[in-house]
Amino acid sequence: MTNDNNKIFSKATLAAGRFWLVQSVLEGKKGIIDSVTGYTGGDFENPTHEDVSTGKTGHAEAVQVLFDPAQISYRELLEIFWLLHDPTSPNRQGKDTGPQYRSAIFFHGENQRKEAKLSKQRFNDSLVFDGKAVTEIKPAGTFYRAEEHHQHYVRKN
Repeated sequence: MTNDNNKIFSKATLAAGRFWLVQSVLEGKKGIIDSVTGYTGGDFENPTHEDVSTGKTGHAEAVQVLFDPAQISYRELLEIFWLLHDPTSPNRQGKDTGPQYRSAIFFHGENQRKEAKLSKQRFNDSLVFDGKAVTEIKPAGTFYRAEEHHQHYVRKN
């Protein structure tokens, strides 16, 4: 993906609990061009937050990030991802429970798939938590943008 200045940007899609928290941490990092909260990973078309909150759509709350790999690598993004949540906890982050809060990396291309698997292995080898990561690593599918009041929620509130 390129912009008007012929810079090459990349996309990452990450789920680590409530999407507004993930977005608020990532949007301040050098090399992050833009971020959007939304829903992905399920097969329910055009979901709303109300739909996803039921836990029955198959979607996770996620953040799609546009980044400049010359300033921040995909590996560095994943290192931040592992610090944002407890990836050993299935379908739960803090008090939030349900599959919509699961830990997942939705990769864009073979290089991201390989890096995500290596990153998960590094996390497991680090023994930061007693358990192993339950984080899904799946191909990125359709990403549905969340409602406007969910975009940059922390900054707005």
